[in-house]
Amino acid sequence: MPSPVPSPMQSPVQSGFIEVTDDAAALEACYAQGWTDGLPVIPPTEERIQSMLAAAGRNGEEILGGIPERNRVITAEKLAINAVMAGCLPEYAPVVFAAMEAMTNPTFGLHGPATSTSGMAILLIVNGPIVQSIGMNARDDVFGTGNRANATIGRAIRLALRNVFASRAGELDRSTLGTPAKFSFCIAENEADSPWEPLHVQRGLDQNESAVTVVAGEGPRQVNDHHSRDPQGILANLADALSAAGTFNFQSPSTVVLAIGQEHMRTISDAGWSKRDIQEYVYERAKRSIAERKRLGIEDGAVAPNDETSYRRMVRSPEHVLVVAAGGPAGRFSSFIPCFGNQAVTRAIPALERSMD
Repeated sequence: MPSPVPSPMQSPVQSGFIEVTDDAAALEACYAQGWTDGLPVIPPTEERIQSMLAAAGRNGEEILGGIPERNRVITAEKLAINAVMAGCLPEYAPVVFAAMEAMTNPTFGLHGPATSTSGMAILLIVNGPIVQSIGMNARDDVFGTGNRANATIGRAIRLALRNVFASRAGELDRSTLGTPAKFSFCIAENEADSPWEPLHVQRGLDQNESAVTVVAGEGPRQVNDHHSRDPQGILANLADALSAAGTFNFQSPSTVVLAIGQEHMRTISDAGWSKRDIQEYVYERAKRSIAERKRLGIEDGAVAPNDETSYRRMVRSPEHVLVVAAGGPAGRFSSFIPCFGNQAVTRAIPALERSMD
């Protein structure tokens, strides 16, 4: 059974092996070595690893990226090992590999959220034909449990962070509280029911391409709005909730993900609002006065008269409001995800046919 972590006595492309008698012994060995997230894992046999690499169309020695601040890189072999352990099927490999390459893109700045005391998790948002091909969930309980693709793809990324980049609690992961999203944080956008252009199209890719967008964020915060019957009411509630004292965006303008549930989506779209309209409205509405911030101790100094009408925005720009259609058809709920200060990154996923060649 190959090791999912780099050995200090080996180059990054080599894995050591542990001999065990059966899968039960292999599982206990993974626990003993600290390679799990607390849940059972699939033993990463050489045959399983090779199947994962073949599905991704990668050589094990290929370096996918790294965290320069930690002087660590991740190879295709190491990611394949952790994907096997997470329970991924080989056909999930293109998503896992694209997500890792997006996360290790210097624009994303993985070192920050991977070490921060804020407890950020890495959210994956998947778009395009691959969603249907591998059976991802974009509807009921979209942030919840029960879908193998969603759960294991997100878990593969987390195990790789833990095992390859040493993002373990009390070590390089300095989260004060953490979040259950650190087990797995992966959804698909509900393109089938959405009247809007998909997230990956908004971010410059073709409608027929598959893609994954990665963003570092807190767990989703549900917003209950059963009374508003127009876009302004729904979005005002969302903007007010994400502007609350104590949210990450309240501390510093950043990115926010809005997951718009189907009932809210229909109300907003029936009024003729596009995703761009949502972005601009939330950007303009999500703000708090300097006077309020001073009273709360976020800013220093006495409250001046003009502080009541001077504002700090919660989001950097309309483009930093990532609007995603997601969730089931019943219930007037949406959610928002406050995000870390780094940029979201979107990467195309190679077609499955090419990946399986």
